[in-house]
Amino acid sequence: MPLRHPLVLTAIAMLAFAANSVLCRLALHDGAIDAASFTAVRLVTGALTLVLILGIRQSTWPRPLAHGNHRSALALFVYAAGFSLAYVQLATGTGALLLFGAVQATMIGYGRYRGERLNRWQWVGLALALAGLLVLLLPGATAPPVTAALLMLLAGIGWGVYSLRGKGAADATAETTGNFLRSLSWLAPLLIIAWPPHLPTGEGLLYALLSGALASGAGYAIWYLALPALATSTAATVQLSVPVLAALAGTLWLDESVTVRLVIASVAILGGIALVIRGRLSAGENT
Repeated sequence: MPLRHPLVLTAIAMLAFAANSVLCRLALHDGAIDAASFTAVRLVTGALTLVLILGIRQSTWPRPLAHGNHRSALALFVYAAGFSLAYVQLATGTGALLLFGAVQATMIGYGRYRGERLNRWQWVGLALALAGLLVLLLPGATAPPVTAALLMLLAGIGWGVYSLRGKGAADATAETTGNFLRSLSWLAPLLIIAWPPHLPTGEGLLYALLSGALASGAGYAIWYLALPALATSTAATVQLSVPVLAALAGTLWLDESVTVRLVIASVAILGGIALVIRGRLSAGENT
């Protein structure tokens, strides 16, 4: 199967999305880098990578700031900063599940706000997903820290808003490049609030660079390359694999345990979201 085949590109993109969670957790797990510095390195490296990709694609010097806007850039920054701050305490799979659930809830909720009606099975799916979230967050020995969980939910809302604002963009890669560059203006307040920074190790910087260049910059570009060739149902449901991949990777590389609570919550949240997506697609809606 050729490298540019849509299924191959999709698989690479999903691995890149899961890798963001793993790389961030690896970097922050032993204090190799602080969350603010990780966010800064990730966004700067991601922006530079996307500018390079845009330049190669256009064969001319790119004008990335001709694309994107400041509101989308702020939503992108909220996602990136919340993501890093949350992973100081969250396990890899738990963080990815909260992030993914919040993204989908934001997009589904916006559709509801715009007047989209839910059928019976979609309401069942929504109730199931909310029940799974409650199971995950209820107090107990294996419950994630509340502050970290809220930060990851905020990150998911940020990415959901960013996705909604970019929906239907004529050139998604160019839009993302412009937004990455604009998001850098928000780094100064974050770094000031987090001052003094923790001196990062070479390992911490490497994880942040890989997250920015490969898992973010190149990962997003590959995903946008694959999207036009995918059916809507495939594009919507394939992302359900990301929290599962992240949890497996956390088990392999960080010795994180997969708890019964996480398994039950994952089945409920991802299964519920799948029901909502399936219902929207069967009704002919563009998700």
